[in-house]
Amino acid sequence: MTSARTRETQSTDLLAQTGALDPAAPTTRIDTHGATILLNGDRAWKLKRPVRLRYFDFSTSDLRHDALAAELDLNRRTAPDIYLGLHALRRADDGSASLDGPGETVDWVLEMTRFADDALLSRQADAGALDDRLLQNLAARVVDMHRDAQVSDDPHGATRLQEVVDGNLASMSVFPEILEPALAQQLTDRLTAMIAAHADLMDARARAGRVRHGHGDLHLGNIAVVDGEPIPFDCLEFDAEMATTDVLYDIGFLVMDLWARGLRHEANVVINAYLDLSADDEDGFALLPLILGVRATVRAHVAAAEGAADRANSYLALALGFTEPVAPRLVAIGGGSGTGKSTVARAVGGDLAPAPGARILRTDVLRKRLAGVAVDEPLPRSAYTDEARAGVYTEVFRLAGLDLANGMSVIADAVFGRRTQSEAIADVAEHAGCVFTGVWLELPESERISRIEHRGPDASDATADVARRQTRTLETPDERWHRVGDSVDAVRDVFASR
Repeated sequence: MTSARTRETQSTDLLAQTGALDPAAPTTRIDTHGATILLNGDRAWKLKRPVRLRYFDFSTSDLRHDALAAELDLNRRTAPDIYLGLHALRRADDGSASLDGPGETVDWVLEMTRFADDALLSRQADAGALDDRLLQNLAARVVDMHRDAQVSDDPHGATRLQEVVDGNLASMSVFPEILEPALAQQLTDRLTAMIAAHADLMDARARAGRVRHGHGDLHLGNIAVVDGEPIPFDCLEFDAEMATTDVLYDIGFLVMDLWARGLRHEANVVINAYLDLSADDEDGFALLPLILGVRATVRAHVAAAEGAADRANSYLALALGFTEPVAPRLVAIGGGSGTGKSTVARAVGGDLAPAPGARILRTDVLRKRLAGVAVDEPLPRSAYTDEARAGVYTEVFRLAGLDLANGMSVIADAVFGRRTQSEAIADVAEHAGCVFTGVWLELPESERISRIEHRGPDASDATADVARRQTRTLETPDERWHRVGDSVDAVRDVFASR
């Protein structure tokens, strides 16, 4: 009987015989649990290994074909320029080999465009090369993928996640010498309690179509930067059910991966960019500590299975940390247009607990949402009526109160140019029984105008005329607010004083 390893060798040798591999270029072979990838020239060739494991079966040619076909179709949602086609590896009667030619089909191979090794976002994260614009573009791509993804008709969102939690406990229990059973049980009990507390919300989201066939494996190692754009690839293709989750659980893997690396700012940028663009998921922000805890648990038992005890326990500790209750706080950042409110809010968002930092509620974004237009689509001045402004601030107060009530911190980013507005946001914190920090940014008019005139694409429609008018009409807030410049360090000093 031919062994699996022998069949792998036969398939890779046959691929070489087809002439698909450039003999003048070096070939690098990468083996994973379920696949072999050959990197050669400007191509990557992927074969499924003929193996059967607990969670997938590639033991026959037909099964390998189906898995590769699914991989091609699913990854073309986000990476059509990387996933080029699926080919039959065939041997003719005369012994010659070909791709899609005559003869017996021996195996199947996926043809992909090769990208540079340092294109992986995991490499760029290690090098400190992640910037906010790249992460915001990545979040937008994931929103687009989720918008078009197949919707699950299962209305039981809480039960679906509980099954993952229960399976994680079983997986951790296999490695009692690495993962302390008492800690594994404590973590499971906490996650189970969190699911029970949010069960109505999770089920409502499932009924509303927020459980979809997503990427399934969206971590930094499965995202590449190609021509300056972040491209998710290598999604989970072998189990549609496993990849069908609440969309926040899908992007939650990326957020957790960033947080685990100490990149809290970057994690906060991703989740805020996602929610800014996906209004249907605004209500789910409170699920993030639970989601991050479950995702970290998965990494813990996977690391244990690989024998990486230190890494496994690091993820276990991280997961437990996500489940620790933390008092939320409300920060309001106000001031005239061009003072840098949004820049400061984004810079400090990841500083606030619980993970993944504060939900940044920006009036410029919510105004576009309420108007039914894209975030970067300008609104005419006629849209800026007193009634419209009041509606935007009402939405900020509503969403802030909802998130605070659910134990999540909030940064409200708005001009707050009327005393009634700055007092009302402070009252939201008082009603929620949480700490309020008001920050009023001040900058000379000329500098504010310069910033407005030189800013790139943005949700704000402010002009130089708006800035000049604000200079005359803004009402500074009461003594509950701290008046500072546009320094992020000064704002952090205000946090530390509370």
